[in-house]
Amino acid sequence: MSDQRRRKLANLLVNYSTQVQPGDWVGILGEFSSLPILRDVHEAVLDAGGHPSLLIGDDQMQRCFLRNANDEQIKWIDPSLKLFTEKGDVYIRVGAPENTRAMSNISAGRMQTWRAAQSEILQTRLERSARGEFRWVGALYPTQASAQEANMSFEEYEDFVYGACFCDADDPAAEWRKLSAMQQQKVDYLAGKSHIKLRGPNIDLELSIVDRAFINSDGRRNMPSGEIFTGPVEDSVNGWVRFSYPAIVGGRAVSGIELRFADGKVSDASAEMNEDLLHAQLDTDAGARYLGEFAIGANFGIDRFTGMILYDEKIGGTIHIAIGMGYPETGSLNKSAVHWDMICDMRDDSEILVDDELFYRNGQFVV
Repeated sequence: MSDQRRRKLANLLVNYSTQVQPGDWVGILGEFSSLPILRDVHEAVLDAGGHPSLLIGDDQMQRCFLRNANDEQIKWIDPSLKLFTEKGDVYIRVGAPENTRAMSNISAGRMQTWRAAQSEILQTRLERSARGEFRWVGALYPTQASAQEANMSFEEYEDFVYGACFCDADDPAAEWRKLSAMQQQKVDYLAGKSHIKLRGPNIDLELSIVDRAFINSDGRRNMPSGEIFTGPVEDSVNGWVRFSYPAIVGGRAVSGIELRFADGKVSDASAEMNEDLLHAQLDTDAGARYLGEFAIGANFGIDRFTGMILYDEKIGGTIHIAIGMGYPETGSLNKSAVHWDMICDMRDDSEILVDDELFYRNGQFVV
């Protein structure tokens, strides 16, 4: 059963999410632990007529690098990865963490030095993607470590992952097209609107979306997906938010985060655990204290926190915001080496107003 669902996921990534065409240069990225599905992806790329390049790594080597590399090494950009990012057509990444806390004892500052050095690669990928020159998708392959993180047995976690991707359905792509149509209605409603207010026990926030576009995230960039997102006007965000779940970066969980914004910038920040990492992220560069993303999760097949942001940010009934890098296709101008998502539950006594009209209440769209 899991083999069948795994092959469905591989075919979904190649033929629905990235729509690989004959002659496409396709980078297939993953860890040794995701090898079973990488083989399926490789076969599906060949069947579609693409040219696959394999890029494999793992947590142990990454930890060794971050711990032992000297300053020159940590700032070095792999020229083969740079070439692929500048010239490739498709990027398919399937992660499979064997230890979700592998980077726990790497210093926050060292992690940020490496991220800042690699930001050129991320910027190129996002800009080419916004121009329609580069198609990409990220997914996760179920592992024992991820199941433990989610407080599930491995079998339960497999069911959760494949269910969240609709790979338990006869035609997963058809299910994604249905979700896409629902989300497109919301995106169409938001087109041309200017102001958003969020109210609830965990949030009192306002932001402008003047001349910004909402994107229908329907499984073509992330698998699973199920969200609509934009980049707020950079200096428009005011108010405060308390995040309902831990935000995880580099295998370290930062919990109990509260942020306060003044004219777009994080003016005050606190956390109950690993507050040093929160401040390290915010101090990475000038763009890290501004929002690059505001999004509403709409995948009601994802109904619980798992510790994996790929799933958690799409939980139906939540919103999330990301400090740092914005997606150019939304109109966001914010640039940063950081893009860090944080989730706020809106299912209890919460609402979203768009141009002073009720748009969303208690985790459900009302338009």
